[in-house]
Amino acid sequence: MIPIEYFLALSGILFVIGVLGVLSKRNAIVVLMSVELMLNAANINFVTFSTYYGNLNGAVFALIAIAIAAAEVAVGLAIIMNLYKTRDTISLDEINLLRW
Repeated sequence: MIPIEYFLALSGILFVIGVLGVLSKRNAIVVLMSVELMLNAANINFVTFSTYYGNLNGAVFALIAIAIAAAEVAVGLAIIMNLYKTRDTISLDEINLLRW
């Protein structure tokens, strides 16, 4: 059996990579992928503790979070496509106003 510390270390590393991606990148799609990476790191924690304590609450919550993440990606990509259509860029530095 793999120790719980390995899963928590993996989750922490994925979360840090996601945070660094959000803070350092200026492309909207890369930022969206970094947010999803952080969400998946949290899901790994949910499943890890669910398995460790022997109940299914964390696994069920992770499944719900994955379903919500799919809807979030669909809405986020639709917003990014609309921004590209109206502004001809997906760089977050150039998108600083909410008005057209």
